Amino acid sequence: MRDAVVTPSGDRIRWVELPGAEPARLHLHGLGATSPVYFAAAATHPLLAGRRSLLLDLLGFGISDRPADFPYTLEAHADAVAVAVAAAGLSRVEVVGHSMGGAIAIVLAHRHPGLVSRLLLVDANLDPIAPDRQRIGSSGISGYTEAEFLERGRAEVAERVGPSWWSTMRLAGPEALHRSAVHLARGSEPTMRELLVALDLPRTFLHPAADGEPVGADGLRAAGVRVVAVPDCGHNIMLDNPDGYAAEAAAALGPA
Repeated sequence: MRDAVVTPSGDRIRWVELPGAEPARLHLHGLGATSPVYFAAAATHPLLAGRRSLLLDLLGFGISDRPADFPYTLEAHADAVAVAVAAAGLSRVEVVGHSMGGAIAIVLAHRHPGLVSRLLLVDANLDPIAPDRQRIGSSGISGYTEAEFLERGRAEVAERVGPSWWSTMRLAGPEALHRSAVHLARGSEPTMRELLVALDLPRTFLHPAADGEPVGADGLRAAGVRVVAVPDCGHNIMLDNPDGYAAEAAAALGPA
C-alpha cells in the first residue's frame, strides 16, 4: 500500500499499486466503493495485466482518510487525485473510472490538462440527477440533508443498498458519502457530458447492453467518444462480466 498527503491538514489518499510497465493506469471507484475490491481482478486479467496500476481510494472512502472538513465536490476529489498521482512520480496516466469515479476522471482530465492520456469510463455519471430519497445511490443519498443523513439516513441507506454494496459503503466517512453524493447528483459546471465532449484525448464509454443505448450516445460518438455495449452485466461491468470488460478495456487502452 502507498499513500500521499493531499490536503493542508495532512489527510492521506492511499492506493494499492500493482507493478508493471508504463504508461500507468489509474483506477477510480464509484460512490461507496473502493478500487482494490472493484478493480483488482480486472487489472490482473490476462488481457490487461502487465501495466503499472494504481487502485486508488478517493479521499473519504476505503483505505483513505475520511476528513469531515473536506468539501467532497467533484473538483476537490479530482484535485486531490492529481496530488496523489504526482506523489506517485507520474506525470501522465491512463484513467479508468467507474460510475462516480468516471465523473471525477472527466473533471480530472479537464482541470489538469496533459495528466490523462486515455479515458475509460465504465457506466459513468455524465449528467445531473434529481434527488429522490426513495432510490439508492447518489439520488437517494442526496435526498437527505447532511444532518438528516448523519442522524438516520445512513442507517436507512444501509438497509436499501444490500450487503454487497454496503460491505464497502460502510467504510466511507458519513460526511464523505453524503457530500460526494450531493455533488455527484448536482454535477459539474459545465456538466461532465459537456467536459467529456470537449476533451482532446481517446475516450471510451462502456455501458451494460441490457440498459440499451445511453442518453445522448449519438452526440458522444459525434465527438469521437467510443460508446460500447457490454453484454451479460449490470452497472458493475468489471465484476459482472470480467472477460467482456477486459476485452473492451484492452481495446480502449491498448495492450499491456
